[in-house]
Amino acid sequence: MTAVEILQPGSGPIPGEHYLPAAPGTVMWGRLPCADDAPALTVADGATVTIDTISHEGILEDQGKDPAAFFGGHGVPRDQVLDDAVQVAASLSRDPAADGPHVVTGPVFVTGAEPGDLLKMTVVAVTPRVPYGVVSNRHGKGALVGELPRGPENVSVFTAVERRGDDLVGVLPLVTGGERVVEFPLAPFLGTMGVAVTGGERPHSVPPGEHGGNIDIKLLTAGAVLYLPVQVPGALAYVGDPHFAQGDGEVALTALEASLRATVRFDVVPRAEAVAAFGEVVGPLVRTDDYLVPTGLDPDLNEAMRGCVRAALALLRARYGMDEHLAYAYLSAATDFDISQVVDIVCGVHARIREADFAAVGQGGSA
Repeated sequence: MTAVEILQPGSGPIPGEHYLPAAPGTVMWGRLPCADDAPALTVADGATVTIDTISHEGILEDQGKDPAAFFGGHGVPRDQVLDDAVQVAASLSRDPAADGPHVVTGPVFVTGAEPGDLLKMTVVAVTPRVPYGVVSNRHGKGALVGELPRGPENVSVFTAVERRGDDLVGVLPLVTGGERVVEFPLAPFLGTMGVAVTGGERPHSVPPGEHGGNIDIKLLTAGAVLYLPVQVPGALAYVGDPHFAQGDGEVALTALEASLRATVRFDVVPRAEAVAAFGEVVGPLVRTDDYLVPTGLDPDLNEAMRGCVRAALALLRARYGMDEHLAYAYLSAATDFDISQVVDIVCGVHARIREADFAAVGQGGSA
């Protein structure tokens, strides 16, 4: 009995109105969609889609590009290795020197979405597809470039998932081969959620941007919402880079990377409604049950922080009519600014603004 049900393609619960599997014809490896790409699926505004995602860990070239062999080497039986991961690894290729590592599923054309609107992507559910994952540290990448890894080889740490009552935990030994372990809770989310960019060039999958992409914001668990400015008709949305858990910063390079089945609702927020609710949104904006979460993105972490503060000030001004100097004071006194990640070429910072603090104020719109 495994800790989780093995969700092979098409098997197990599929709660969405539509199902989008991860197959060679419905995924991209290392690049993200652009305006010239044909949709893998077309849905109506408000539709829910259950989407299978594949982790890149276990299929990469430095791991043998053979997930059955890679995970088999860690004691995983073949029937617990995902068939779609095996198929994608065998059928597709990328240029490691020019392309990113991530596999994304999509794009999804959302009827009615036009440039100037916001696409609202609600994470209805995220379910682990396997009871294991991988955390990797590769040379030239991570927070401690030149220090770690210590040896000449890249390091990929296989991490088992076990059940503790109703909860799932990741399990790591304290020393290689040792019996004493550290356990940490899982909080699955999609590291990559985005919309297509204009033009005919597919973006690299690693750096996030106005299109979203590899934003790695761990707050995007089930129930959370991501708003993105639509750049092309239909938005051409996609998801990928599934995580079982991540610490803010993601310092080693990856977090606990492992395949997920996600159900996402796609809603179009017309421009006028979006501006009334949030002002001019120029990049990813997250909303949870408790927080409004503006973001800042820049190769320089200091600039990413400044950009996030500016985005937070603009949001408070637009949504609540708050004077700039008072908003600045409020952010300093009451808002946490967290480092999303420092390992994706473009660093990310996100702010957690408590909506409860403004319960008596009201605001100009809802979306």
